[in-house]
Amino acid sequence: MALGATHLSLALCLMALIVLVKADFDGKKEPINNILEQNSEMLTQDFCIFAAVGSVVAEAIARERRMGASLIRLFFHDCFVDGCDAGILLDDIPGRFQGEKTSPPNNNSVRGYQVIDQAKQRIKTMCPGAAVSCADILALAARDSVAILGGIPYPVSLGRRDARTANFTGALTQLPAPFDDLNVQLKKFSDKGMSAREMVALVGSHTVGFARCVTLCDDRNINPAMKSTLKCGCPVSNNNTNLVPLDLVTPDIFDKFYYEDLIRNQGLLFSDQVLMGSTATANVVRTYNSNPALFLREFNDAMIKMGNLPPSRGVQLEIRNVCSKVNGNSIADM
Repeated sequence: MALGATHLSLALCLMALIVLVKADFDGKKEPINNILEQNSEMLTQDFCIFAAVGSVVAEAIARERRMGASLIRLFFHDCFVDGCDAGILLDDIPGRFQGEKTSPPNNNSVRGYQVIDQAKQRIKTMCPGAAVSCADILALAARDSVAILGGIPYPVSLGRRDARTANFTGALTQLPAPFDDLNVQLKKFSDKGMSAREMVALVGSHTVGFARCVTLCDDRNINPAMKSTLKCGCPVSNNNTNLVPLDLVTPDIFDKFYYEDLIRNQGLLFSDQVLMGSTATANVVRTYNSNPALFLREFNDAMIKMGNLPPSRGVQLEIRNVCSKVNGNSIADM
């Protein structure tokens, strides 16, 4: 991956956010994409890519703050199934191809696809000729979301490629599930080359976002200690859209209070609370709770490592023109 872009992207993340905040502070109503387009000739291609994605993400989170958590989760769900290859973005083709998007862990749950599509289009408009993959856009969108929600921006390198296939079954078997016990989670993270400490850091992303009542009404998925506090009216239908915050204190801010919830036995998901069931993982939880700056640094390190998970061997790769479908008309290689 392009190391030169790594350091530039960190500077750009800050600059793009400063431009957005300054426009709001000055009382200007002009959209940030207009501000950036007016200055696009001064931008290098990589800088332009980072600015385009950052502006779309900032606008999306301004409309709905929950979208930041959704974009972080979208990136995680992509990378944990056969590497960071944007496989999760591919639409199904009835009778011909079934991908990750409609696999049970993702179907009617993972969201943010339209933000990635908008970012792709803005890159085409602002940065003519820029070759950037949908997998790179996912990585940038997750990083920008962390920064906007209160975390620390971190460098993201470019150079990922998009797979011409996706793995419906892999989403079922590779992604951590809310009912997974600690050993199962450790095995799934280990399979991706992640340590127990990196696992505890990455699941700290549950400091933002929400769980659906349809998930929590399944007794396997919820911390038993939290069941009596649940206001979901269980049972509920699969179409139920009610939500419960994963972090009881500050569900819209990227901070350390998720770990405080765990220490108080108030983790919402079964898979979260079992982190306190082992001395090794419980000690990391306590460390991050007492040292939030360390959590933010080690979360960033784990995100960078996860973001470098390679696609599966032998998979055909490309830079998609449209993130939801492969280039050309043939899907024979799917």
